[in-house]
Amino acid sequence: MGLWFFLFLVNSVPLRLAHELVETGITVKGDSVIAKNGDNFICATLDWWPETKCNYDQCPWGQASVLNLDLNNSLLAKAIKAFNPLRIRIGGSLQDQVLYDVGDLKSPCLPFERKSDGLFGFSSGCLSMDRWDELNEFLSRTGAIITFGLNALYGRHHSSTNVWYGPWDSSNARDLMKYTIAKGYQVDSWEFGNELSGPGVSARVSAKQYGQDLINLKALIDQLYENSSSRPLVIAPGGFFYPNWFTELLHTSGPGVLNVITHHIYNLGPGSDPNLVNKILNPAHLSQISQTFRDVWLTIKNSGPWATPWVGEAGGAYNSGGRDVSDTFVNSFWYLDQLGMSSIYHTKAYCRQSLIGGNYGLLDRPTFEPNPDYYSALLWHRLMGKGVLAAKFDGSPYLRTYAHCSKSTMGVTLLLINMSNSTRFNIMVENEVNDDIRLEVKTDKGDRSFVDRVKKSFSWIGKRASDEQLHRQEYHLTPKDGYLKSRTMLLNGNPLELTDYGDIPNLDRVLVDAELPISIAPLSIAFVNMPHFEAEACSDH
Repeated sequence: MGLWFFLFLVNSVPLRLAHELVETGITVKGDSVIAKNGDNFICATLDWWPETKCNYDQCPWGQASVLNLDLNNSLLAKAIKAFNPLRIRIGGSLQDQVLYDVGDLKSPCLPFERKSDGLFGFSSGCLSMDRWDELNEFLSRTGAIITFGLNALYGRHHSSTNVWYGPWDSSNARDLMKYTIAKGYQVDSWEFGNELSGPGVSARVSAKQYGQDLINLKALIDQLYENSSSRPLVIAPGGFFYPNWFTELLHTSGPGVLNVITHHIYNLGPGSDPNLVNKILNPAHLSQISQTFRDVWLTIKNSGPWATPWVGEAGGAYNSGGRDVSDTFVNSFWYLDQLGMSSIYHTKAYCRQSLIGGNYGLLDRPTFEPNPDYYSALLWHRLMGKGVLAAKFDGSPYLRTYAHCSKSTMGVTLLLINMSNSTRFNIMVENEVNDDIRLEVKTDKGDRSFVDRVKKSFSWIGKRASDEQLHRQEYHLTPKDGYLKSRTMLLNGNPLELTDYGDIPNLDRVLVDAELPISIAPLSIAFVNMPHFEAEACSDH
């Protein structure tokens, strides 16, 4: 029966003809975790961009702004509820121009308008309390966890350059928080500013001034939430990583102020780049960003160990993403690799730009239907637990391997990403009993003697309590018709589409004999849940 399941899996997924079969082994160190994710690692953003936000002769935002998104759309609600829960970060480039129509605000509450001398080419905009009520009611009903980005430029002045001077005026934020508390709205975390770090993007604030403002923000939150059962986190700076600036920020603000350091990632370059697909499938290019993850972690460890790192915003390609790339199957190679890589470096949350809007939305803007990356995020959320394990593979760089304690079962779940367009990998998994064994054998067809040899050498499911047949659960992701830029993702050969009732489909796995190697086809992705893998480190996860 196990072999039948294996052959069904291989034959049920339409694939390009593999020119080469590589049989190899992966070592998973199951006795200790190397890092831990947060409880709500998967996160998505809602942005402020109005429909007049355009790049590269296209305007892909439509009615997807925080201010005009259709909160009565049933599919939007279902897509968020499926995560149970999903962290949503409300923020983006225009957040430092958002006024809150509450309290003593003396400016009129007007929408964003095109303005040639405004930040990012827009005037200030305004969040009415009616809209704030609608947002909180909707997010509460869907079970979302709210991170809200505050306007960190309020009250400052600026020179002819992009430098903004003077202390932050907290009065408008104070009134918003007081209103929020009075209404009983639950905001998990308040983020201070967006992309003002280092040289900034359109505007910047010195690290010393930013740190002093954070001290004031923390004092404000402590005061207003004094009688609350839970106190929101203080997170910042929501910008690109510059080591010296981040270090000075932590030294200035000091212990007990900043809970989370957030940084942004757009490592694929502009959305107009015709080489986006090549970058996504180039492991050398993808690996370059690992240094940033490492440096962020080391900066926190050495200068602010009281804080933890989050990726506060990441869309792959900037300026709204790449049309017909960021919203297609191929983007999941970048996205899932980012989730796996960032986890290794102690990242507690990873906020995808965006939930909806631009070309990189997890949901299609006109229809609200899930794009392929939505299902990638949902599978990660349901399968990959907090405990991150070391997974060692010494073979082809086109096979990316990540291992976590399983989320809802015992054992370990692997994420395998095959970026090769010509190689199928047959993989056995070692539980570091025979760490000196490394196998990579190229064959033209299956070699049962390979499996026999590995079964004798690799302790990869632990000691058995009985001779019963054991199975693992596999989730193989491929594009429809083998077209990498397909908007339809296949799960074990079946298209992921909404049900007849407009619901998110089940993410059904196939069972495979645990004795057989894991077979991953060219240009495909697989989650593999191994409930019988004995990992001591996962007993508490």
